[in-house]
Amino acid sequence: MENLDKKIRIEIIKMLVKRGFGHIGGSMSVVELLAVLYGEVMNVDPKNPNWEERDYLVLSKGHAGPALYSTLALKGFFDKEMLMTLNEPHTNLPSHCDRQKTPGIDMTTGSLGQGLSAAVGIAQAIKLQGKNNRVFTIVGDGELQEGQCFEALQYAAHHELDNLVVFVDENKLQLDGYTKDICKQGDLVTKFNTFDLHTVRCDGHDMKAIKESINNALVTPHKPSVIVLDTIKAKGVAFLENDLGNHHVRFTDEQIILLNEIVKELESEL
Repeated sequence: MENLDKKIRIEIIKMLVKRGFGHIGGSMSVVELLAVLYGEVMNVDPKNPNWEERDYLVLSKGHAGPALYSTLALKGFFDKEMLMTLNEPHTNLPSHCDRQKTPGIDMTTGSLGQGLSAAVGIAQAIKLQGKNNRVFTIVGDGELQEGQCFEALQYAAHHELDNLVVFVDENKLQLDGYTKDICKQGDLVTKFNTFDLHTVRCDGHDMKAIKESINNALVTPHKPSVIVLDTIKAKGVAFLENDLGNHHVRFTDEQIILLNEIVKELESEL
């Protein structure tokens, strides 16, 4: 896991600079989580992406695809050079994740709210088959405004899907502004605990805290787990952090210079 977070950030920036635009905000806020999952937690085989004993990841907030693509390339699921084809015609790395195009993608996502339901279905299928695979899914805090998310969580709790861990990327921003201004959600930990879910909050940029939260979730019997990650949208790109327009950015020449400087700084730390 050492330096994997920095390497993921480098590749995200490189591919988005190459394209000139992209979903930088929500990609950068889940970097540490992906570094922990693929660096320490998940059972996967890059040489056999469809390995039947693998753990599953459903990136419900599919617009954060650049972060997952970077992680998968660094883990060896496909050649890093493919990252430079992001969003190009006929690419295998579309803007939102597509399981039929990209090795290592377990579920096509992008229609917000639906990925969580898919993850619940996968978790229940695994239970019914008597298998031990774990299912991890990442949703955005703005995505929770979709009622389907709450239906899925209630279903998961009722069926005691303790092989399911849900991460909420609470970066406090969505496409149109601050989530608190668009639709107040209250204390998510309190809310999800009332669903009879094992729910905790942790610093979403502290990899040790994330790992500890996951470890505790995986040994909690008879309950699905929700880990609410306190994150910063566009983390690591100071001039965009918490900017209201950082969901999808078309970069100016000046911003590209700044992004390239960030890459150089990160590379010097490796």
